[in-house]
Amino acid sequence: MKTFVSYSHRDEATLERLKAHLSPLRRDGRIETWYDREIRAGGEIDGEISAELEACDIVFLLISPDFLNSDYCMDTEMTRAMERHDEGTARVIPIIVEDCYWKSSPFMKLKALPKDGKPISNWTNENTAFLNIVEEVARVLDEMDEALVSAPGGATRPEAQPRKYRVQRHFDDIDRSDFRDQAFDEIRRYFQEAAAELDTLEELRGRFTARSDKKFSCTVVNRSRMQGGTAHITVRCSTGGHGFGDISYVFAEDSADNTSNGGFNVENDDYEMFLTATMNFMRGNQEDRMTPHQAAESLWTESLQQAGVSLA
Repeated sequence: MKTFVSYSHRDEATLERLKAHLSPLRRDGRIETWYDREIRAGGEIDGEISAELEACDIVFLLISPDFLNSDYCMDTEMTRAMERHDEGTARVIPIIVEDCYWKSSPFMKLKALPKDGKPISNWTNENTAFLNIVEEVARVLDEMDEALVSAPGGATRPEAQPRKYRVQRHFDDIDRSDFRDQAFDEIRRYFQEAAAELDTLEELRGRFTARSDKKFSCTVVNRSRMQGGTAHITVRCSTGGHGFGDISYVFAEDSADNTSNGGFNVENDDYEMFLTATMNFMRGNQEDRMTPHQAAESLWTESLQQAGVSLA
């Protein structure tokens, strides 16, 4: 079954945990999960979201205050999802992430997960909440399979999806240069959005500064910490100068280009390109290969920790 996840980007951590807990169902070939981070560079965002929303069998709504506050989540994705649910062409499953007033929403008539609609954040052990979600989803899949077996016309299973293949290819210097630039742009966008979000929180401040097309800085301030409550980072995209990596960074507000605390190199195997960490604190803590999003998340987490802040 194809599943579509509608969520606020501020709840991305919950999305990642949900994906991890659903992985057994994915490995068994029972579900295929899609969300907007699957859209590649140059893709038409609204068009791809709409197409996936129309093609899915199940829609997960990750309900939180930020989801309810999002016009796109509520007016576009949720509205169409409920239309398809009422038509009987898709099944909508609300998942309550945090306490919020959702009982007046159109999906209030649906059974919400986890058990009794208790928000994930209120469970003593959040893994227990996710386990409850996965068990209920597995039951839904069983029901949908049974419905297909008894459907008129002798339908027994959905038409088999084409197998996905990985094709070996050669990556040249232009491919690597393009990947480096796209990776830097994604890291820059991540920091810009994260700093803006941080700046809305009490006792915390975030400031993003674009130094040039190939360089940006970000400052995190923890007002509740008397000493060591400020962290700086500057990230640069290599232009072929100093050998600090294709993307390098330094924990300073705006440092000279010949300084660095670490970096990332663009590398590839026979199938795809990826980033690897070099000469830095992350090398022993991260996978050998990272996506640009993972690299951005690691740097942002380190910046927060230097200011005495951690992600929940």
